[in-house]
Amino acid sequence: MRLRTQMEADLRERQSELQRQERRINQKDENLDRRSETLERRERSLGEKEREIETTRTRAEELQAQRRQEIERIASLTAQEARQILMSELETELREDANRRLRQVEAELKVEADHRARDILVTSMQRLTTDVVGETTVSVVPLPSDELKGRIIGREGRNIRAFEAITGVDVIIDDTPDAVSLSCFDPIRRETARVALTKLVMDGRIHPARIEEMIEKARKEVDVSIREAGEQAAIDAECPGLHPEIIKLLGRLRYRTSYGQNQLQHAVETSRLAVLIAHETNADIEIARRGGLLHDLGKSVDFEMEGTHAMIGADLARRYGMNQSVVHCIAAHHEEEEPSTAESLLTIVADAISGSRPGARRESLEYYIKRLEALESIATSFTGVEKAFAIQAGREIRIMVKPDDVDDLGANRLAREISKKIEENLEYPGQIKVTVLRETRAIDYAK
Repeated sequence: MRLRTQMEADLRERQSELQRQERRINQKDENLDRRSETLERRERSLGEKEREIETTRTRAEELQAQRRQEIERIASLTAQEARQILMSELETELREDANRRLRQVEAELKVEADHRARDILVTSMQRLTTDVVGETTVSVVPLPSDELKGRIIGREGRNIRAFEAITGVDVIIDDTPDAVSLSCFDPIRRETARVALTKLVMDGRIHPARIEEMIEKARKEVDVSIREAGEQAAIDAECPGLHPEIIKLLGRLRYRTSYGQNQLQHAVETSRLAVLIAHETNADIEIARRGGLLHDLGKSVDFEMEGTHAMIGADLARRYGMNQSVVHCIAAHHEEEEPSTAESLLTIVADAISGSRPGARRESLEYYIKRLEALESIATSFTGVEKAFAIQAGREIRIMVKPDDVDDLGANRLAREISKKIEENLEYPGQIKVTVLRETRAIDYAK
C-alpha cells in the first residue's frame, strides 16, 4: 500500500508536470501564431511600401527628366553644357580664392623680404667706408710765376698753338695768378697735357720741338700710370687673372669722372659692395666681384665708340674672354638688357648704392632744381594730370591723375607717353621711374 501510494503520488506529480509543459507548449504555439501573423502583416506592409517607393522613384525620375528638359529649353543649354559652365564657374571661384591666398602670402613674404633686404644693404654700407673725393673736369697747372705765361704762349702764340694741336687740349690762360687751366672732354688727353706742361714749366725750355718731345714722354708716363692703376684696382677688388687689355681699359677709368665721382674708385667700391651682398644672399661671389668691378668698363671708350657704355663694356668683356655671366652683369646694370641672374641684380644694387651715397656725386643746386622742375612740367603738360611730384632726387616722378578724365587703361598709356617725352627732352644719369596714380574717392556726410 505504501508503494502504491508512493507510485500514485509520483504519477500525479508527473501528470501535473506534463500538463504544465503542455500549457507552455500551447502558449508558445499561440505566440508563434501571433508572430507569424505579425510578420505576414509587416511583409504585406513592406511590399506595399516598396511598391509605393518604386512608384515614387519612377515618378521622381520622370519629374527630373521633365525638369531637365524644361531647364534646357529655358536656358537653351544641354546638361553637358550646363555642367561645363558650372565646372568653369567653380574653377574660376577656386582660382580667385587661390589668387587671394597667394596675394596674401606674397604680401607677407614681401614685408619679410623688405626687412631682410634692408638689413643686408645697411650692413653692407656700414662695412664699407671709403673716402669721398670730388674731382673736376678741368686740370690746373701751377706756375712759379706769371712770367711763364708769356713763354707758354710764345712769340705770336706759336708755343700754345703747337701745344694745343699736338695734345688736342684747350689751354686757358686768364687772370688767375700763377696758374694755367687745361680743358678737354677726353680726361686722358687732359692728363697727358698736364704732365707735359708741368715738365715744360720745370725744364724752362719751351719751344715747339721741346713741346713735342715732352708730350711724347708724358704719353708714355700716362700709359704706365693707366696700367698701374688698372692693376692696383684689380688687386684692391681681388680679381686676379684679368686680360691685359681689360686691365688697361680699367685703368683709363682713373681719369674719368661722373658728377665728380672717380669712376675707378666707383668700380672698386661697387665690386666690394656686390661681394658683401652676395655673401648675405648666397649668390656667386666671383661673378658678383668681377661684374661689379667691370660694370662701367665701357665708360673708358664710350666717347670713341657709338652706343651706351653698358653695351660697349659688355662687348669688350666678351671680346677678351670674360665669363658670360660677367658679361650679362655689365650689359644689364642699367637694365638695357633684362637682368636674369641674381648677380646681375646685385650689380645694379651695388652700383646704385655707390653712386647715391652722400657726397659720392656732386651736382649744382641750381641745375638740380631746374631738372626737377622740368621733370614735373613735362608730366603736368599732359591732359588729365592733376599733380606731379619729383621724388628720390629726380629718380622717380609720381603723377596724380583725375579719375573722371583718365581710366585704368589710360593711366598705363599716360605712363608710357610721359616716359617717352622725358627720354626725348631731358638728359639724366641712370633711369627715371614714372608712376601714375588714379584714385576714386566717394565722400558723403552723416547729418
